[in-house]
Amino acid sequence: MLPFNELPASLRLPGVYIEIDNSLAAQAEQQFKLLVIGQRLSTGAVAEGVPTRITNYNQAEEAFGRGAMLAEMFRKIKDVDRYTETWGIALDDDVAGGEAAGSVDMPGTATESGTFTLYVGGTKVRAAVASGDSGEDVATALAAAINADTTLPVTASVNGVTATQVDITCRWKGETGNDIDLRMNYYGEKTPKGITVTITPMSGGTANPDIATAIAAMGDEWYNWIVMPFSDTANLVALEAELDGRYGPMQQKGGRAFAAYRGSHADTGTFGGTRNSPHVTCMGTNILPTPPYLFAAINAIAAANPLALDPARPLQTLWLEGVLPPAIEDRWDDAERNLLLYDGIATYRVTKDGRCLIERQITMYQYNDVGVEDISYLDINRPETLERIRYEQRARVALLFPRHKLSDDNDAAFAPGQPIVTDDVLRGELLALYQVFIERGWCDDYEGYAASIITEIDTASGRANWKDEPRLVGQARTFAGLTQFRI
Repeated sequence: MLPFNELPASLRLPGVYIEIDNSLAAQAEQQFKLLVIGQRLSTGAVAEGVPTRITNYNQAEEAFGRGAMLAEMFRKIKDVDRYTETWGIALDDDVAGGEAAGSVDMPGTATESGTFTLYVGGTKVRAAVASGDSGEDVATALAAAINADTTLPVTASVNGVTATQVDITCRWKGETGNDIDLRMNYYGEKTPKGITVTITPMSGGTANPDIATAIAAMGDEWYNWIVMPFSDTANLVALEAELDGRYGPMQQKGGRAFAAYRGSHADTGTFGGTRNSPHVTCMGTNILPTPPYLFAAINAIAAANPLALDPARPLQTLWLEGVLPPAIEDRWDDAERNLLLYDGIATYRVTKDGRCLIERQITMYQYNDVGVEDISYLDINRPETLERIRYEQRARVALLFPRHKLSDDNDAAFAPGQPIVTDDVLRGELLALYQVFIERGWCDDYEGYAASIITEIDTASGRANWKDEPRLVGQARTFAGLTQFRI
């Protein structure tokens, strides 16, 4: 008798009864999510540690506070991609922390009219200057202009002792405020003659929030990508451990975190050498106007949809829309960027028209457990592709064998349609699915894969085991030729 699922075994009523079973038509479709972690302001409506789906910038501003780190991260994200599903988890300031602060001093008297142009974290702030204005006048105007833009990460006030100096303070506590760039005339603007400018960079920010609150709030939800705004060791260690667990066989909800590090070439290389996670990718930003927390958000959203469409396709040449490049004299050359790729630091390049493009999105993984250099997880495409392969295998087995029996006898004459899994059945499904992976361009070498499969059926424990060796395709990154000409 055929294996019906719904028709009762004790049925004597005349009639025609037909079950409809979707098991052969069912298809898994993965839902991709980007999680953004960052600090909120007290004006935000959403409390710390509450996962919140964000669909637009206005919602983020209301949820986390106007001018909050997390709100501005979402502004950059939604400017690039409005369709990828995004979630935010806010953190409060550490009560033991301190705000970063800097200053702009502008003594003198303007001998011409013009505009005083300061860039705060890459955002332009202008103050009108009339001929004859004193430095005190310009300072008052600049402080007012900064405070008028409540989306800025800072507030300003005229110094109580030096009236030509504007003191600038980050809106939140923590080390991230130290990386807010202050600079004049980024696009070649001109400061009115007679006014001299001295900038004291932001510093003094201490104690980032503990990311453990955000990790706890993640629960068992699957977030494919995470924006990590902090680069301090304690928070990175905590996030790396969480991502390792999620990638493991008992959770199977792995994700990649996107971070950014601001500093000199030497500092960036040193920082990269201290990390070793295959699930964290960190871009070295150099000294540019865009703060690292915004850079990380832009990098993540630039990569998210392309990785969802094809995890095996390289990310090089994707535009980091919203990132302002370093000054020409500060940009790292090819040799310097190549060195960073050996330090676990991802790189970008700058086009002639000033756009920043992903150059190579590597992970921070560099060594295996015994300290030997290991490139198995060098590029982000490898864990991303393996994650998708595992998901598809899990989905195939779960959809095709939801209530099946188990047999280790491949030659048994079971009636057609019997829901029984054997070695041959399992092997056949793995091979069929691998052909799909090949068609999608994730894997190759069908014959080698077929030869690698080992299946085990244990009817006593009700368990079917398999081992396989998929071969991932590579990414076309470097082409080298040798031209030997003749005359």
